[in-house]
Amino acid sequence: MAIAYKNINQIWAYILTETLKRLGLTCAVICPGSRSTPLAVAFAQQAPDIEAISILDERSAAFFALGQAKVTGRPVVLICTSGTAGANFYPAVIEARESRVPLLVFTCDRPQELRNCHSGQTIDQWKLYGNYPNWQAELALPSPDREILAYLRQTIIYSWERASGGGVSLKPAPNKGPVHLNIPFRDPLAPIPDVKTHDSASLQSLLAQFSPEEFFAGIPNTSTASTMLSTSPLSTSSPFPIPQQWQKCDRGIIIAGVAQTQQPQEYCRAIAYLSQTLQWPVLAEGLSPIRNYADLNPYLISTYDQILRNQQLAKQLAPEMVIQVGEMPTSPVLRNWLKATNSQRWIIDNSDQNLDPLHGRTTHLRISIEDLGSREEDAVMRELGDAENCFETFTVSPCPRVPASSSNYLQQWCTAEKQVRTVINQTLAEMENLFEGKVAWVVSQILPSGTPLFIANSMPVRDVEFFWQPNNLGVRSHFNRGANGIDGTLSTALGIAHRQQSSVMLTGDLALLHDTNGFLIRNKFVGHLTIILINNNGGGIFEMLPIAKFDPPFEEFFGTPQDIDFAQLCATYGVQHELITSWQQLQQKLNPLPNTGIRVLELQTNRKQDTKWRQENLPRFAADIVI
Repeated sequence: MAIAYKNINQIWAYILTETLKRLGLTCAVICPGSRSTPLAVAFAQQAPDIEAISILDERSAAFFALGQAKVTGRPVVLICTSGTAGANFYPAVIEARESRVPLLVFTCDRPQELRNCHSGQTIDQWKLYGNYPNWQAELALPSPDREILAYLRQTIIYSWERASGGGVSLKPAPNKGPVHLNIPFRDPLAPIPDVKTHDSASLQSLLAQFSPEEFFAGIPNTSTASTMLSTSPLSTSSPFPIPQQWQKCDRGIIIAGVAQTQQPQEYCRAIAYLSQTLQWPVLAEGLSPIRNYADLNPYLISTYDQILRNQQLAKQLAPEMVIQVGEMPTSPVLRNWLKATNSQRWIIDNSDQNLDPLHGRTTHLRISIEDLGSREEDAVMRELGDAENCFETFTVSPCPRVPASSSNYLQQWCTAEKQVRTVINQTLAEMENLFEGKVAWVVSQILPSGTPLFIANSMPVRDVEFFWQPNNLGVRSHFNRGANGIDGTLSTALGIAHRQQSSVMLTGDLALLHDTNGFLIRNKFVGHLTIILINNNGGGIFEMLPIAKFDPPFEEFFGTPQDIDFAQLCATYGVQHELITSWQQLQQKLNPLPNTGIRVLELQTNRKQDTKWRQENLPRFAADIVI
């Protein structure tokens, strides 16, 4: 099959996009600009195999791409023109690196002869993102040379592998993350003939002999690579054995930290298997899938933050050994307790990152939790009997069954969990005023099964840890906990929701306001996103810090109230808005969810009163507990 293009930039962009299509790319996010014209045209021509989405604001575009990559687990391409456009990608590149999300960042550029001479819209784009990319390079200028085209093809394949965590390889694989390619183009950028006679002749000679079938033969599609791995004899080798010293310890805990996984049930089953084998409780962060698959983990502890505020209980429950799966939970109470007990700790995570901010007596096991121990998990899970019958649809009984043979230590944890969870549930159930912490508690019980949920940073993340009730709803929680910033909150959520099941975002007002340009995608967005907006007119997280006692300057520089009428703001973007005034109204709006569009459900709260409530009540929940 012969191909016909009018200039070398066209064939260059075709090779790039066709290679990515064959690797398995399905989404490219493109910001408008001139220098990126060849890539924009080429990606548009790859429809419907690759969805090309145009987004005006580069920062919003980058976080939208981040959200798509999070929910699919596959690289997403992100493209911009030359100049400062690429600098707006920086926050999302950092988040992608820190949270191990695969992004292919293509910054288009002017050729070398137009740099450092005040040519318009030109900056130094080499290593624009410092050391954050997994890999970075500047491509050669397009050339009508078959060997140079082969170089381009191979560079794109390698970029894909570095972004997606390796090619066809065995675990543990390198971390997923961002890859940056700086791509210079000379004119002509549009698909018009090149006026340079020698270049035109060379291009026509190349095209006359070019066979796409031959040129692209052998490019490994992502699904093909996965099949090769799953059927490889080496990949079925014996798993990492559970150490004997763990099995001999009856005062151990498992901490299930922040986790985003494409296979949450398998992840939860693996932790349940370890918990059942060792008879250790599982302290599960609110952002862990375990709280949403509670029937798989009967020794689940969700109220550890409140339990450990009771100094007597904290001392009584001090562990001898700790297994930390993934990153450390958010709770400073838990962190300080672990630091004070200074127990031997093992961190299970198949990355090369240092996941110990406590700098304790730590051993990193560079494996995934699914690779640990025996593969006879089904037999172990059957020992749970009818554990799922111990759970009601919206009210899960913590630690429903502790065998008589279990250790006294495990029984103490489960007794504390049951009592504290009961107090929390009773307190929140009786609360009629719109306390912002109750939002997470309500949402954890009412969402449709399997709903994708994006949780914003600052107070929403913390209220989820405090109040998210264990459930069996399989909610798919997402978050930007790599760098923990509020930038790109809305765009990330929209990227997660695009072409997925109807989704929900839980956010505060400042995080939403920081990214309102994300609403500009509303006409291209496919699916539905409900935004639960907790509007306390400012930064509630700062109310929890010592600086809150100093006003001025607290309110102006930390509280930062914006006094925004969100009904008017939503009307400007053509987004549906509704003011929520009762818990019954909120529940009615969350199940069932609409199928299309974007809507904002706003709850107006008082951040100073809510902060005071947390400060007074969080320590009280476990104050009278006896185990």
